[in-house]
Amino acid sequence: MKTSLSKKGNTYQGKKVTLNKPFYTPGERKKSAVYVKNPADKVVIVRFGDPDMTIKKSNPERRKNFRARHNCSEAKDKTTPKFWSCLAWGLAMIGNLAMLPEWNAIAF
Repeated sequence: MKTSLSKKGNTYQGKKVTLNKPFYTPGERKKSAVYVKNPADKVVIVRFGDPDMTIKKSNPERRKNFRARHNCSEAKDKTTPKFWSCLAWGLAMIGNLAMLPEWNAIAF
């Protein structure tokens, strides 16, 4: 999969966007979204999270159950909501993925 080293300068529907930086989407059908490039090198939006629920990742038991229920150790594709939801539930517990610095700016 070809990826862009620069996060800026990418466009989605004519609008310049920053890649791989999750943001809140108030009033939308999902809680959060992120712009990513798909394997065809096209910028797409991935929406994830239930807007009516809060996540309680500070509770180790809940975090463990969520990650087991969603099989988060297998979440490797950035173009899926599963990857970003699992990332929100704990960076330290994701397989061999490196910690994404841009995620630190978002507090779930």
